[in-house]
Amino acid sequence: MTVKALEFYSGIGGLHRALAHSSVRGTVVRAFDWDQAACRVYAANYGPDVVQKVDIGSLTAAELASLDAELWLLSPSCQPYTVLNPLAKGAEDPRAKSFIRLMEEVLPELVRTNKHPQRLLVENVAGFETSSTRERLLATLRTLGYHTLELLITPLQFGIPNSRLRYYLLAKSSPLEFASRGGRVDRIWRHIPGHGSDWVDTRGTPGEEAPGVVVAEVRDYLDEECHVDPHPHAIPERVLEKWGRLFDIILPSARRTCCFTRGYTKLVERAGSVLQINESLDTTETFDAFLDAQRAGNNDAVRLLRPLRLRYFSPTELLRLFAFLPPSHKGDSGRGFVWPGDISTKTKYKLIGNSVNVCVVTELINYLYE
Repeated sequence: MTVKALEFYSGIGGLHRALAHSSVRGTVVRAFDWDQAACRVYAANYGPDVVQKVDIGSLTAAELASLDAELWLLSPSCQPYTVLNPLAKGAEDPRAKSFIRLMEEVLPELVRTNKHPQRLLVENVAGFETSSTRERLLATLRTLGYHTLELLITPLQFGIPNSRLRYYLLAKSSPLEFASRGGRVDRIWRHIPGHGSDWVDTRGTPGEEAPGVVVAEVRDYLDEECHVDPHPHAIPERVLEKWGRLFDIILPSARRTCCFTRGYTKLVERAGSVLQINESLDTTETFDAFLDAQRAGNNDAVRLLRPLRLRYFSPTELLRLFAFLPPSHKGDSGRGFVWPGDISTKTKYKLIGNSVNVCVVTELINYLYE
């Protein structure tokens, strides 16, 4: 029997793609999002009849009951909870209201009419686990007879060179139970129960791999070498002059990238890593020489950075790191994902930065059905 799913805050369809990649025979019967560009990208990839541009806060229990879905996949706005937002207000943020209403008003009504989903998966930023929204969510789900399991998971645990720690909540309607959980019910897991062990950040020790995990090199996710000068995704020299020392610069041989956000290419700090294609030069020594020349009044000091060949990751490279596409060495040139022709590069970065890691969610869906 095919599992029917609903996808809330669907973005460009990462949850949809994860379900398709999972071992579950399932289909997303309806996806909901308010962002017009996201809906257009979604429709281009999964068909125009699946996604609905709608204020999720306006959805009713009757509408959702008519879709008869047993699985809900949800990725509500992270802005009320992210540590990057010093003014984050949690449950008091207007962007949190639709999710809270869905959980506290619509879901209970569906339970009363026995039209509720049997399983749920919620994704959000690390930090959600300390929010009042999380407390209210857990209280509601347990009152409604759901068993819950919480996790903090990063793609590094699955061999993908991207540090993107995310909070996940899984829920199963009683009498369904979780496999291999044991221990306290309020534990926040750092690995999928019965699959591996807790993630250990090894940055402070030699090597970058946790026991039992082989993290791939970044070069496995890169496009073919581009010989155009300047590179289409080269970092503008005016940006390097002012902010270059603040970038997280990595080499193709690296096995970790920083978390990419919707502000990638617009923000410098905490928005994602950039690439130094020339691996033969020492980054620190080159920047020291640049800064010395700058302090000496050399108006063309930035030329000293040119040999590093610094650039941003392309949207296709980010799609690979987010597991929308397979690594580049497996032969996919990006044709497995469609962008409508008038979607700008800036919008692509924003939409990818708002998305989920498909590989991680795929494994969580598999576990949800164990």
